[in-house]
Amino acid sequence: MPSFNILGEAIRQMIKISDAEMEDFFELCTERTFRSKEFLSEQGSAANEIFFITKGLTRSLITDGAGVEHTIHFSTEYQFICDYTSFMMKTPATNGIQALELTQVVVMPRVAIDWGYSHLQQGDKLGRLIAEYYFIYFDSRLKNQYLFTPAQRYENITRIFPNIHNRVPQHMIASYLGVSPVHLSRLKNSL
Repeated sequence: MPSFNILGEAIRQMIKISDAEMEDFFELCTERTFRSKEFLSEQGSAANEIFFITKGLTRSLITDGAGVEHTIHFSTEYQFICDYTSFMMKTPATNGIQALELTQVVVMPRVAIDWGYSHLQQGDKLGRLIAEYYFIYFDSRLKNQYLFTPAQRYENITRIFPNIHNRVPQHMIASYLGVSPVHLSRLKNSL
């Protein structure tokens, strides 16, 4: 139940919700733990769940046609994670989500999300706020790839994801930054 308490606090920071509404919503959700390297969701499968991380760290990755993995996002505690386009459009996911350490989540299946929109007084507001957060994050991420040098992007990653360098292998950080592991090593040594 501690995971539900953490999610409840996060929801209450965004919307007004009664204890009864929260309890009914949680009845449709489950808790789950993923081991390091285990996938929460797979590229190519339709995303039918949204995850709220209560402990741990994940990465979103795309594997290209040549089989090369590209890290596009990291998610840490107190964040919602999903391939939202796949979830909303009910299409195969373009990215997978992988635990990078022991990760505990609250799993919100599509039925819980649909119930929330229909039954929570501020369910639409909750969905909008989460969608706005991800739009702003991914819009900023895309622009940062073009507006900032690799050194600036390296400095920004620590601000965006505190302690990331102690939690994630360097080759994944390099992939996220759009540089080679050798270039990342040079950047670290020059700062």
